Amino acid sequence: SHLSFLEMWYVTVISPKMLVDFLSHDKSISFNGCMTQLYFFVTFVCTEYILLAVMAFDRYVAICNPLRYPVIMTNQLCGTLAGGCWFCGLMTAMIKMVFIAQLYYCGTPLINHYFCDISPLLNVSCEDSSQAELVDFFLALMVIAIPLCVVVASYAAILATILRIPSAQGRQKAFSTCASHLTIVILFYSTTLFTYARPKLMYTYNSNKVVSVLYTVIVPLL
Repeated sequence: SHLSFLEMWYVTVISPKMLVDFLSHDKSISFNGCMTQLYFFVTFVCTEYILLAVMAFDRYVAICNPLRYPVIMTNQLCGTLAGGCWFCGLMTAMIKMVFIAQLYYCGTPLINHYFCDISPLLNVSCEDSSQAELVDFFLALMVIAIPLCVVVASYAAILATILRIPSAQGRQKAFSTCASHLTIVILFYSTTLFTYARPKLMYTYNSNKVVSVLYTVIVPLL
């Protein structure tokens, strides 16, 4: 339910403004509007990274320790984990925004993107943005790397458990419980890593705009 809610707001934050820009000659956005869109966008991205890792752990417990699942994944623990995902997402976005919003932007900057994203905004800043870039890098490293390790470790254990199931029907049933989650993980992580984890020399805004459509519009609709 949390993932569905998250995906719904992804579309709400990005798509309406994007559609208006496609249909209108006036593609401008106010500074406050841009900062608001960026804050919610970063919140949802960071929250989804952590939430997908929590869901991977949930699948791990369900498949590798099915008899202990009700004892481990209690309602209290599930609520705490879900709340922790949102708290981390909100705080990460807030810290990033403190450094980005205080930068000076000359005149009427042209953002080379269809929504307000961090890299295009930093690119049009008129002052040194190295501090904001450094903060963004370290926070992104924590939000991406730690959940990714949890996802990889969880699915490695799940795969090992599935391969030990003697019957083909049992293996298929076990895999079907995590197939949809694994699909979302692969699509979301691959597109966002391609967008944000590439070396700067390989960074192109045109390719990023195309790939961004996948995790801001296509993936939420799946």
